[in-house]
Amino acid sequence: MKRSLPVLMVTSIVTVTALALAGCSGSPSNGAASGSATEPVTLTMWGTYGNGGNTAQTDVLNKTLIPSFEASHPGITVKYVDIPYDSLKQKLTTGAAGGELPDLVRSDIGWVAQFASLGVLAPLDQKMSDFTTLSGAVYPGSLATNAWNGHYYGLPLDTNTRVLITSQAALTAAGMTKPPATFDDLKAMATALKGKKIAVFADSGLQGWNILPWIWSGGGEITDPKLTKSTGYLDGPQSVAAVQMLVDLYKQGAIPNLLTGNAGATSTSDGLPKGQYATILDGPWMHDIWKGQYPDFTPIYAPVPAGPGGSISVVGGEDIVIPATTTHMDAAAQFVRYTQSDEFQLAMAKVGQMPVVQAAGTKAAAADPASAPFATQLATARPRLAIPQSSQVDTILSTELTPAFTGTTTVQAALTSAAKQIDALLASK
Repeated sequence: MKRSLPVLMVTSIVTVTALALAGCSGSPSNGAASGSATEPVTLTMWGTYGNGGNTAQTDVLNKTLIPSFEASHPGITVKYVDIPYDSLKQKLTTGAAGGELPDLVRSDIGWVAQFASLGVLAPLDQKMSDFTTLSGAVYPGSLATNAWNGHYYGLPLDTNTRVLITSQAALTAAGMTKPPATFDDLKAMATALKGKKIAVFADSGLQGWNILPWIWSGGGEITDPKLTKSTGYLDGPQSVAAVQMLVDLYKQGAIPNLLTGNAGATSTSDGLPKGQYATILDGPWMHDIWKGQYPDFTPIYAPVPAGPGGSISVVGGEDIVIPATTTHMDAAAQFVRYTQSDEFQLAMAKVGQMPVVQAAGTKAAAADPASAPFATQLATARPRLAIPQSSQVDTILSTELTPAFTGTTTVQAALTSAAKQIDALLASK
């Protein structure tokens, strides 16, 4: 999902982008460049709204939202180009190297720091005079995915997070009236389910998306606040204790080996409705998946179980960014502003996109109660490390933690090794 760029390609991007920026810096401003109505401006936007054949989102964008924006911004035309998710990052990479980028991009949150570090993206906190106002309205965790080296290179566009999901059947089997609200509740549920062939929790990996909600909720951290050091944080006592809880449950048989990569294990999307798993962490997309595949299953949503650090989950989603090579910066910024409006955010919420603006999220949750638990969790949800090597962090976590679960090393040793490797990434970011 977040593959790292080859070294030669990185060098090419840096060189070509620098030349492109140098060429743009000497260009005089005119009506087209400023986005004013004196000369028509056509903005090209790349995105992945149609990923997986989702025509509803592209229809709303192309047939409703873009026409509305164009009507209120005479002289600005927006051309949206839909690109498969698996192809977009490579297209951005080759486009940067060849000096052929659009004016706007709907970017995966994991790509922003990487392309920002290469000089591909414009710092919006310097280009938009109202950036402070706009950024203050969104969920803090979503905003943080746009940060790199002291600046913000985008604004959140849509978001998601993971919450705890269980079923009434699992609660009944455990003799519980409500989902586990704390780490201690989860451990008590595991004890109550012993011998009933129901795993208390299941997940499909040990990457940041999977493990960080437990570390953060346990009061741990992956790095210091300034992203300069992992040692002393990822391998600190609270991080170790949070992971140790999961390891203990795994060794008791209360967590299946799906967590450590057993491809033959039942998936979480099947295991929960089938009664094999009591709880999972997952996102808002599961509602429609289960509605189609398990129409009789009624999921129960709740916050991530709280530990010493509270109830904290992980942020997903996409950001909207402006490539630094655009000659239509002002017009592109106008469209970025529009994406933060209630009109845009709530229209997209109706076709499955969670709002990033907190006020819009509250309105969407009122209209669709199924999204309410996710909107609540987003208030404290946090991003994975916003560094160019974020995909490498995932690999490090998975590689080092798997032996701790399978019993060939300790949690302390695993996290100490992971922290040292992340330290090296932070030193070179």
